[in-house]
Amino acid sequence: MMPNTAISSNEVQLFQCLGGIRQLAETQHFKAWLLDQFGVLHDGKQPYPGAISTLEKLAATGAKMVVISNSSRRASVTVDKLRSLGFDPSLFVGAITSGELTHQYLQRRDDDWFAALGRSCIHITWSDRGAISLEGLDLQVVENVEEAEFILVHGTEALGAPLGSAIPKKLEDLEKILEKCADRKLPMVVANPDYVTVEARVLSIMPGTLAAKYEQLGGEVKWMGKPYKIIYESAMAMAGEDASNCVAVGDSLYHDIKGANATGIQSVFVTGGVHATELGLGSFGEIASESAIHALASKHEAYPSYVVPAFVW
Repeated sequence: MMPNTAISSNEVQLFQCLGGIRQLAETQHFKAWLLDQFGVLHDGKQPYPGAISTLEKLAATGAKMVVISNSSRRASVTVDKLRSLGFDPSLFVGAITSGELTHQYLQRRDDDWFAALGRSCIHITWSDRGAISLEGLDLQVVENVEEAEFILVHGTEALGAPLGSAIPKKLEDLEKILEKCADRKLPMVVANPDYVTVEARVLSIMPGTLAAKYEQLGGEVKWMGKPYKIIYESAMAMAGEDASNCVAVGDSLYHDIKGANATGIQSVFVTGGVHATELGLGSFGEIASESAIHALASKHEAYPSYVVPAFVW
């Protein structure tokens, strides 16, 4: 289901192209910066050139920074990942991930939709990347669709086993399981709405692809991250600021920029991430043509306020 947008696609959407974020940062117009991680701060393997120093300079202006990520993992794992890549976690007010939101909602059960889910689930998770722990959620993982009450999707590589291990599966095999789930009309919770992510300039299939497939099969999906307001509202609460004082920075038009539009937040589109190939970019820091950006933004109906080639000062 598409989020409602606060920006009309009928309006002519203009954006300002900048060489980096310095101009925006030094005006101090935005008190809080909601920063995507993959495709903006790092590529999953190493920081992008200039990202660490840019963060330090941004922090020096007094900006409050929150990492807002469609990651299946808990927020603490994201912070540890950033630390391991050389980022200073003390520069951030905090981090909120789609995986953290999923965990909180499944644990609290104070939402009517989640309260009605039941406890037994088919768990689609990671294998090579490391399985996701469900500790503290009082869930019973089952392999038989007939025994399941809902589907929980953290990854695209494996089927969770009752004792906590993960059984590697091909994507097409997982899709066959989803067909059986759709026949039983089982609801799905997807802990990472991304369709793909960029890792060392290679695109990898993410859980949102399975969720979209499930919707095509007629299944009901609860999307727990960007582009939906739920994660932006959590990030704003963490920063203690409302939408007018926030700016979101991301590399995905569909997730980061569309989500900012829906929440009424201004945004910075980083062209060198997940859309780099579509924009004809071959190297880091290369400038995309404004016509190509306009065309891609119109295609996704996602309209950035500003555009930069990378998260640099």
